[in-house]
Amino acid sequence: MTSQIILSVAGSDRPGLTQALADAVLAAGGNWLESHLSRLGGTYVGSVLVALDPENLPVLERHIRAVDATGLRVSIVPAGEDPATQGQPLWIELVGQDRPGIVREVTAVLANLGVNIEEFSTGTENSAWSGEMLFRMNALVIVPPRTSGEDVQSALEAISGEIMVDFTFTPPEG
Repeated sequence: MTSQIILSVAGSDRPGLTQALADAVLAAGGNWLESHLSRLGGTYVGSVLVALDPENLPVLERHIRAVDATGLRVSIVPAGEDPATQGQPLWIELVGQDRPGIVREVTAVLANLGVNIEEFSTGTENSAWSGEMLFRMNALVIVPPRTSGEDVQSALEAISGEIMVDFTFTPPEG
């Protein structure tokens, strides 16, 4: 019987960290299923979903302690149940001049509509034309059955002028 756990990682970025995690997972007989790893603010951060026989958890913990000793903090937490998704997926892209509060405004609208965020990434970059800082957001959301994609689009477009951003809405392919 296997269970799923999540490795949550953060530490000084340097070559070999992902390999050290992969070595620890393999040494414990685990299977690396999914991950989101990146460099954020000069720090290596992320999460890894691992399938593992519960009896091998002490082995993984021992190997993770060796990775911890190299300056990477690793936490092990049990994965939750993955309930069936109810609703329609929708990709949302936002681009606008960077300013505080954009994420709060957008996520407040989504929460008020009961929309669940499945994936969420943001970043800033210099505008090619003006040189001003642009903010970009990409999100995969699940729109609940009682709400339509058009409802989400209308609600976000209603705040777009206020927060000075443009939205693009795309149903996922497939």
